[in-house]
Amino acid sequence: MSSIGQIIDENSSRTLAPAAVASQVALMTVISVVTVVAFNVLRPKNKVLGGPPSRESTQIVLCQVIYEPKVKYHVGNKKPPRISDSILGWLPPLVHTKEPELVDKVGLDAVTFLRFTRMMRSLFAAIAFLCCAILLPIDATYNLKNVPSSGRDILSMLTIRDVEGSYLFAHVAVTYLISAMVMYFIWKNWKVVLRLRQDWFRSPEYMQSFYARTLAIMHVPKKYQSDEGIRQIFDTVQVPYPTTSVHIGRKVGRLPELIEYHNTTVRELEQVLVTYLKGGRIAKERPTIRIGGFMGMGGVKKDAIDFYTAKLTRTEAAIEEYRQKIDTRQAETYGFASMAAVPYAHIVANMLRKKHPKGTDITLAPNPKDIIWANMHKSPAEIFQKRVIGFLLMVLVCFFNTIPLFLISILANLSSISAFVGFLNAWSNASPGSFAFVSGVLPPAISSLFGFFLPIVMRYLSRFQGALTHSRLDRAVVARYFAFLVISQLVIFTLIGVGFIAAEQVVEEIGEHTSFQEIIDSLHTLPETINSTYINQSSYWLTFFPMRGFLTVFDLAQVLNLVWTSFKTRIFGRTPRDIREWTQPQDFEYAIYYSNFLFMGTVALVFAPLAPLVALAGAIVFWMSSWVYKYQLMFVFVTKVETGGRLWNMVVNRLLVSVVLMQLLMVLTIGLQYGFKSFFWLSTVPPILFVVAFKVWLDKTFYQQFFYYNPTEEELRRAQVHSSSADASGHRLERRFGHPALHADLFTPMLHAKMMPLLQEVYKGKIDADKARLDEYGGRKVDAQVIEGGIKFAGIEQVGSDAFVVLWCAHIFVARP
Repeated sequence: MSSIGQIIDENSSRTLAPAAVASQVALMTVISVVTVVAFNVLRPKNKVLGGPPSRESTQIVLCQVIYEPKVKYHVGNKKPPRISDSILGWLPPLVHTKEPELVDKVGLDAVTFLRFTRMMRSLFAAIAFLCCAILLPIDATYNLKNVPSSGRDILSMLTIRDVEGSYLFAHVAVTYLISAMVMYFIWKNWKVVLRLRQDWFRSPEYMQSFYARTLAIMHVPKKYQSDEGIRQIFDTVQVPYPTTSVHIGRKVGRLPELIEYHNTTVRELEQVLVTYLKGGRIAKERPTIRIGGFMGMGGVKKDAIDFYTAKLTRTEAAIEEYRQKIDTRQAETYGFASMAAVPYAHIVANMLRKKHPKGTDITLAPNPKDIIWANMHKSPAEIFQKRVIGFLLMVLVCFFNTIPLFLISILANLSSISAFVGFLNAWSNASPGSFAFVSGVLPPAISSLFGFFLPIVMRYLSRFQGALTHSRLDRAVVARYFAFLVISQLVIFTLIGVGFIAAEQVVEEIGEHTSFQEIIDSLHTLPETINSTYINQSSYWLTFFPMRGFLTVFDLAQVLNLVWTSFKTRIFGRTPRDIREWTQPQDFEYAIYYSNFLFMGTVALVFAPLAPLVALAGAIVFWMSSWVYKYQLMFVFVTKVETGGRLWNMVVNRLLVSVVLMQLLMVLTIGLQYGFKSFFWLSTVPPILFVVAFKVWLDKTFYQQFFYYNPTEEELRRAQVHSSSADASGHRLERRFGHPALHADLFTPMLHAKMMPLLQEVYKGKIDADKARLDEYGGRKVDAQVIEGGIKFAGIEQVGSDAFVVLWCAHIFVARP
């Protein structure tokens, strides 16, 4: 019988066997191809039809808004290009639509993201070609000459694991070339993005936006918490351009909660009425609701329609009374000031960016739709407290994330663990095919499953910690989620692998009846195994990238979204509000996609000089993603709030951090091979210094122009100047930057138009005909009925009609700041 030491030696040469990697690659390739075929079949079969709504046409619309919602729901002339009904008809628009047209159709945030994806695909295609052309022949030749066949496999032969001597410096030289390539691609694309952003500053859409010529004043001292106080602050700094109007924020108390309570009540009433009037017929029994009690027992049963109607009446009266008292309430610690022209606002903001007049921070105001108003009123002490709590919660999340990481590491090390786990060893011997399949498929699958929930947690914690805008929230999510992925998936995952190596070494010593003291003494050789440990884990990342590729095409097919939307429309009562929310284009989660791209780039960079096949796998996924997400942004998703590509500088910085991580790992590799006393590792340090110097140069060259519009003398002379009297008399600043709770229209209960005649039988008493102005639909007026008590019900045509689409587009157009 073989000793346990022999068994370990036979299994410890790799983390995942080549068969396991091949199984994962084959499975994900097949599933991805099937998914793409399904998309190509489903998309042309689900086109929007005209004519009166029906059950079939409504279902067709719901399918179409999954695959091409922006074809139907677009604003003005921003309709995407036409897609033919052929199976591959979606590809020509992607090929023929170039960046200048995309800027107009999808916005600069989307164009910046697509440029980043193209940069990554081109960069890693070049890196993969370089590493595979130079390093793979060197590694394979060395292994064939110097490593016995029993100590290598097809994957280890293509890595740096067993390479020694002067051959190592070929990998060091390649890291110099990789660093130079990354800096070149970043410099080349930085120039283009800067030009695009400056063009965006000069675009008519930006120039005509009120927020573009508005400044935000934060941390206003109590002495200056008034409109006059804001003016005094600006007088003290003697800016070259005066303000046209100022506005100090006002505390709104519980008004936002009351409005949310009112709107929730509207939804509940709509749901009850749609269920009661389903199919255009009144149900046999009126709906009821139980107030109080527990699990349907006890409490008081009431008529649900009467209950929600009375609740709505009381809430509307309370909100109106609250709004009338708002002027007497205490001022907030923030305010806003409008300037006469957009260039004036940028010049003043740039002048004051490092100054703090009277202790305030004065910056360019964000788009009002971008502001998280719930965080605006929080004091510095409250924000500090929430940040501390949020940090502790994030540490807790990181701690508990080690549990799935440990599970993933176990699955990724099944070959090694099977040496001393009986049933695994028996399974491996009895069915090596299924063993390889499970060890190759499960680790990346579990990693992706847990990765689905992490961004949601990160976004919640960042908002909890006091982010003032959604764009700042996105930046916080990118920073924290990327750091979390690198620390947990790379660093901790590697440390767990080292732990397995240490455990194997101890088990082997025990199997040979070595004394405890000798076991402790033998652990001094553990650092020598670290090198092979993290290189062995490259086989895990060869299974990770095929999974990411599948998830990319799964995003394209939108299978879950199609099934879930169809389920909701068939099972739940479909109020007009539900249909509008379920079918309108969804917001694109830039922070999550940027973070995932950056992490994939980090993995591919770190392993490029160590295991070139990982860089090749990354390049393939980046090429797939660049086309898939171009389709998604052209036809499916919209940008929540346009920021002009604000995330670009942040993601580029993290890409440079990835280069430094690659170089540090090469420092470690050479240091472990030669010993740190030899100083050969110093040959790997210069690229780190080059990257740091490059980062400093980027800051000095691009940043100031990236953040601010720098007008020429001619542009200053031709700038559209707004008068103080026009801004003040129209209360434009107060209306645009006052808390939304002060002026936002309340939800109006909506019913399907065919149900409106039945209201006479639902509510007894006189019902008057009227018109309802719906803020949800851009202020359009629709037919309405008013019951006793003043509650107004708006009649909405079914989603299948073009009128519904026109209303949605009008809402988006009018909602622009």
